Amino acid sequence: MRALLPVILLLSLAAPAAAAPPAFEDTMAQRTLACTLCHGAQGRAGPDGYYPRIAGKPEGYLYNQLLNFRDGRRHYGLMTGLLDPLSDAYLFEIARHFASLDVPYPPPRPVPAAPEVLQRGRQLALQGDAGQRLPACASCHGKALTGQQPNVPGLLGLSRDYLNAQLGAWRTGQRRAHAPDCMAEIARQLAPEDLGAVTAWLASEALPADSKPAAQASGAAAPPARARGRKAAPPPVAEAPPIRCGSAPLPVTKAQP
Repeated sequence: MRALLPVILLLSLAAPAAAAPPAFEDTMAQRTLACTLCHGAQGRAGPDGYYPRIAGKPEGYLYNQLLNFRDGRRHYGLMTGLLDPLSDAYLFEIARHFASLDVPYPPPRPVPAAPEVLQRGRQLALQGDAGQRLPACASCHGKALTGQQPNVPGLLGLSRDYLNAQLGAWRTGQRRAHAPDCMAEIARQLAPEDLGAVTAWLASEALPADSKPAAQASGAAAPPARARGRKAAPPPVAEAPPIRCGSAPLPVTKAQP
């Protein structure tokens, strides 16, 4: 044993020198490892379905959501803590990075729902319900429900748990947007059974071959989004204009305090 001690000592001294530190790439992919830790490799989505896919989403949408988390319109302490020190310009760089990623979607997971429930969800997503004054999801999120440039995200490829959580947040005011807050109005008008039906159908529907967001609708450009009290604003990204849900603006009712 004594004869081995010098060998062990030499190996222990040589080990730190042999283990070279990983190279620093100074790329957005490396800088955003804090994002992909939760949102999955390349932003493909977290394994539990709670952290959504961010890869390939419209850059204007991603940028506005980063602003919303940082400035208190969306509430999640971990996101706020990560984003609070960052400037508008750097948030825009992060949004542009993830928007540029073109990675495939996994197949949807089966959703245990009755056929009539899925059919109701399909109707709400693609046609809406005039009697309930509910516009179709497709009227804003694109005919293929893969989103629309520059600010509207896709709905396919998201888990049912995530969709339920977000619609619930819109209903209760935990998630907000700049006026007109169209999604909050729609979420509050959805009956609980309809909310469950539309999220069941969306989560179970496979994406089309072309899963990219649709091109920007004509006349959709608007003044760029800005966060109060922040300097170094990024290049202009159109903030979502007043959304016309269907052929006419969604009737807006005053939320109760």
